[in-house]
Amino acid sequence: MPMDTSTTLAPIDARDRGGPRQPLLIVRNLRKHFPIRSGVLGRVSAHVRAVDGVSFTVMKGETLGIVGESGCGKSTVARLLMRLLKPDGGEHIFDGEAVGEAGGISVAEMRRQVQMVFQDSASSLNPRMPVQGSVAFGPIAFGTPRDRALAQARQLLAKVGLDPVLYGGRYPHELSGGQKQRVNVARALALDPRMVILDEAVSALDKSIEAQVLNLLQALRRELQLTYVFISHDLSVVRWISDRVMVMYLGEVVEIGPSNAIYETPKHPYTRALLASRPALDPDNRRLEAPVSGDPPSPINPPSGCRFHTRCPFAEPVCSARAPALGEGDVMAHLAACHMQDAASGHSKAVREIRH
Repeated sequence: MPMDTSTTLAPIDARDRGGPRQPLLIVRNLRKHFPIRSGVLGRVSAHVRAVDGVSFTVMKGETLGIVGESGCGKSTVARLLMRLLKPDGGEHIFDGEAVGEAGGISVAEMRRQVQMVFQDSASSLNPRMPVQGSVAFGPIAFGTPRDRALAQARQLLAKVGLDPVLYGGRYPHELSGGQKQRVNVARALALDPRMVILDEAVSALDKSIEAQVLNLLQALRRELQLTYVFISHDLSVVRWISDRVMVMYLGEVVEIGPSNAIYETPKHPYTRALLASRPALDPDNRRLEAPVSGDPPSPINPPSGCRFHTRCPFAEPVCSARAPALGEGDVMAHLAACHMQDAASGHSKAVREIRH
């Protein structure tokens, strides 16, 4: 679904410092390596390179989908964006201001404008607190009077399709999975954010409830002019909700571009393998061979060069010798970190014209 800038650009907002055409989020070379300690003294013996030089941009009003196998670094990126984890390096710029840097925007102020919805709807809620209290908790913590915060919470419950009279006083164990996730969406909206990060927010729901929550998210995005970062392993859901899609493999970005371009003309062999792994709806057209062989390499000791070359059917010596560059272009450019997309790489199947 290509981004329609006429409808997705946000209106003037008092917090909008750079205008609708300035990216809301810019991430450059984001890194997070987790130390592994061993021995009696607990010395660091190695690092898990969970996120290793990730760069991307999110425009105001769009939805960026992030996909990839389990362990590729998707959820770590989300936690780094929220500063639930401290990055080891890289730039994190929110609406033109560096996050957590002198002269930029503080982490606390950034968190007032960026909220997150987690996968596990049950553990995200306090089991001893009525759901309207959970929704009101954030505004109360930031100084909103309790009565006003509870009134706002009831309005938000109604906005996400839950009658506050029936559901406001209930506890999480009295709600279904879909209802709990709606409460989490309402809680994320309680501080009037500009961006919402959704980390596998619908993956634990059955398909009928998933469709309802996805329709709700789309309606809220249009009504409130929100920007989404949508993380999921479900390729069909990501295509439906996203304007652009970013594909990750072993802590790196291997492809990024408009949703339709990624799904209809994927450039990276890993993206093609992901799309080929989707179950066929036609029982007479079932795939009998795995689209990609082998397990992902360890993020503790990733392969040299292109990290996918150990599983890629098109791998050549250049793939292990040198890491391919993702390239540069405008925000809607379709880019892939693959030597076959670079005419100067020396790969025998390289494109004949250099990408722009």
